[in-house]
Parts: sequence; structure tokens; C-alpha cells
Amino acid sequence: MQCPKDKQVDLVDGQLIKQLAAHHCPECGGAWITGASYETWQQHQPPAKDLSMLIDHALEADCARSPFDTRAALCPECTAYLSRAKVSVKTPFYVERCPNCKGIWCDRGEWDMLQALELHTVIDQLFSNDWQTRTREREQLAQERRATIDKLGPELAERVFALAEVLEKHPNGDFGVAYLMRRFDK
Repeated sequence: MQCPKDKQVDLVDGQLIKQLAAHHCPECGGAWITGASYETWQQHQPPAKDLSMLIDHALEADCARSPFDTRAALCPECTAYLSRAKVSVKTPFYVERCPNCKGIWCDRGEWDMLQALELHTVIDQLFSNDWQTRTREREQLAQERRATIDKLGPELAERVFALAEVLEKHPNGDFGVAYLMRRFDK
């Protein structure tokens, strides 16, 4: 099997972690995990945490991006183009998976980051529409929050966030929002 990122290099058999066989590239440091190997390993892992919590945790994390992350790649087993799933962190990276044989490619350091984020046991979820939609929504909320802090300053922004939380929970919170909107609709 050849490296998906450098066709001139043959992958070397090994293990990624205990009980998970992988094929490593001695040049770029990436790892190929066959779909069957991952599925077998995954069945023996404890259940994952709540996906919303995992997304929130991923948004907070920072990582070093591999220089090979931007290269398109073909599956070393069946030569299909690998699909990419964005792992949303401050510096996003992409995990790649074959849509046919379900093999997974991780560039150097990506598996370690997936482990740190507790996403290594739910890689299939990263490719779901639900995950990608929820991630985009959370990213948008985080950007909105940062913009509010930038415009209002941290102290006033925190007060606005606290008021918004109170109004969301109040049965008549919409009246409070309507009042504020009328005050500023001049």
C-alpha cells in the first residue's frame, strides 16, 4: 500500500495504539487505519460522551496543523477519493475517510489530537450531516460571542449574555426581548 499523500512511499505495518493496527508512512508520519480494523477496535471501546459536549470541547481546542492536511488523497486500498471531515478547533484540521471501504487517514499528529478531544472512538460521527451542522452552528455562536465581546467589551458583554440566559429561561422572556428591541428601534 502506498501513502495517500505521497505515492512514492510505501506504508509500513504497525499499531496506532494498543489493539488498533495501522499502516504508517515513514516520510509524512501519517497513519492509515483500515475500516475493518477500526470497526473491530471501536466495538471494544467505552461509550462516547454526549456529542454536544464533544463539539464544545473541540471548539475550544488548539492544535498544530499538518502541512499535508490540504492535499487531496486517494484511498490506498481501493483508490477512491477520500472524504474529508473538518474537526472544528481554533486551527481546524481534516480527518479523511474512504466512502467505499471506510478506511481512515490521519496526518501526523491528528490521531493524538482526536484522542485528546475524545473523538477517536466516534470518527464516523465526524462525517455525519448532524455533526457537521451542529459544529457549524456552534462555531457561529462562538463567533457571535467573540464579536459581542469585541464591540461591547468583556464586562458589558458578560452582562448581556447573563440577561439573555435569564430571558431564555423565563416564561415571558420574549416580552423582555421585545422591550429591548423597541428601545433601540429609533
